[in-house]
Amino acid sequence: MADDAATRPVDIRAALKDAMHRLRAAQVPSHTLAAELLLMHAVGRDRAWLYTNPEAPLDPAAAQLYSDLIARRAAGEPTQYLTGKQEFWGLEFEVNPSVLIPRPETEHIMEVSLARLGLVRSRAALRVADVGTGSGCLAVALACELPKAELFATDISPAALEVARRNAARHSVADRVRFIEANLLDPFLSAWPDSSAAAFELIVSNPPYVGLAERSGLEREVRDHEPASALFAGPQGLDVYEPLIHQAEMLLAPGGLLVLELGHNALAHVRARLEAGPAWLDIAVTNDLARIPRVISATRA
Repeated sequence: MADDAATRPVDIRAALKDAMHRLRAAQVPSHTLAAELLLMHAVGRDRAWLYTNPEAPLDPAAAQLYSDLIARRAAGEPTQYLTGKQEFWGLEFEVNPSVLIPRPETEHIMEVSLARLGLVRSRAALRVADVGTGSGCLAVALACELPKAELFATDISPAALEVARRNAARHSVADRVRFIEANLLDPFLSAWPDSSAAAFELIVSNPPYVGLAERSGLEREVRDHEPASALFAGPQGLDVYEPLIHQAEMLLAPGGLLVLELGHNALAHVRARLEAGPAWLDIAVTNDLARIPRVISATRA
């Protein structure tokens, strides 16, 4: 009796080929990578296993899960939200729709911060603030790199802070990172209202910097799924920089560092603000791999 093709178990190769076709038809960016990552997630295996076992059958539950994941990705849900994870600075972070997905470009904040602190200061007891922490990727990665540092991470979203706390626990730094529900650094202004009581040696932030006018031009994965509060900052995307720089002027110790990620149109605005008065020295701009200005940093005078 001939096999019934409709009930024959699908194997890894066939499932992957079909998923790639579905995602390509839906115009999903990097459709091959997405199909692989979602299959790895569905079967609980790594990429090497997939490619060394192409004829391994998918059990019905895994096949159904994979098909559902591919349908959701084809409809626009980001791969990272479907798998629940994203790598940043060599560490795996939990992500969900409550938090912005960490981007490789944000690792430039890490590089600039550590380079400007230098070897001696990186081994010292430091107070560090991460403003708008989201998943906690910057705060947690800095805690791993600065073993004597005390970190404070703020966010206006309670749901994001819950994710960040779990990520700190996952990487065994929860005892050194305090997560605070707040707008920017507002609580610290109440505790230390004058510049003589400056609190921090390093303030970092990947703030919201997309203009509301740009919303329609965003990829659907970003526009429809990532949290608006972590993306948008007024009509031009510049509204957070001024209050954040003002607070940093009050809360950074002399010689302390401010390191900010830049939106695509933010450089001139932010650099002019830092250069406008005597508060800042050694202003520097770092480009990303695409030669786009990505990070601006400065020392508190």
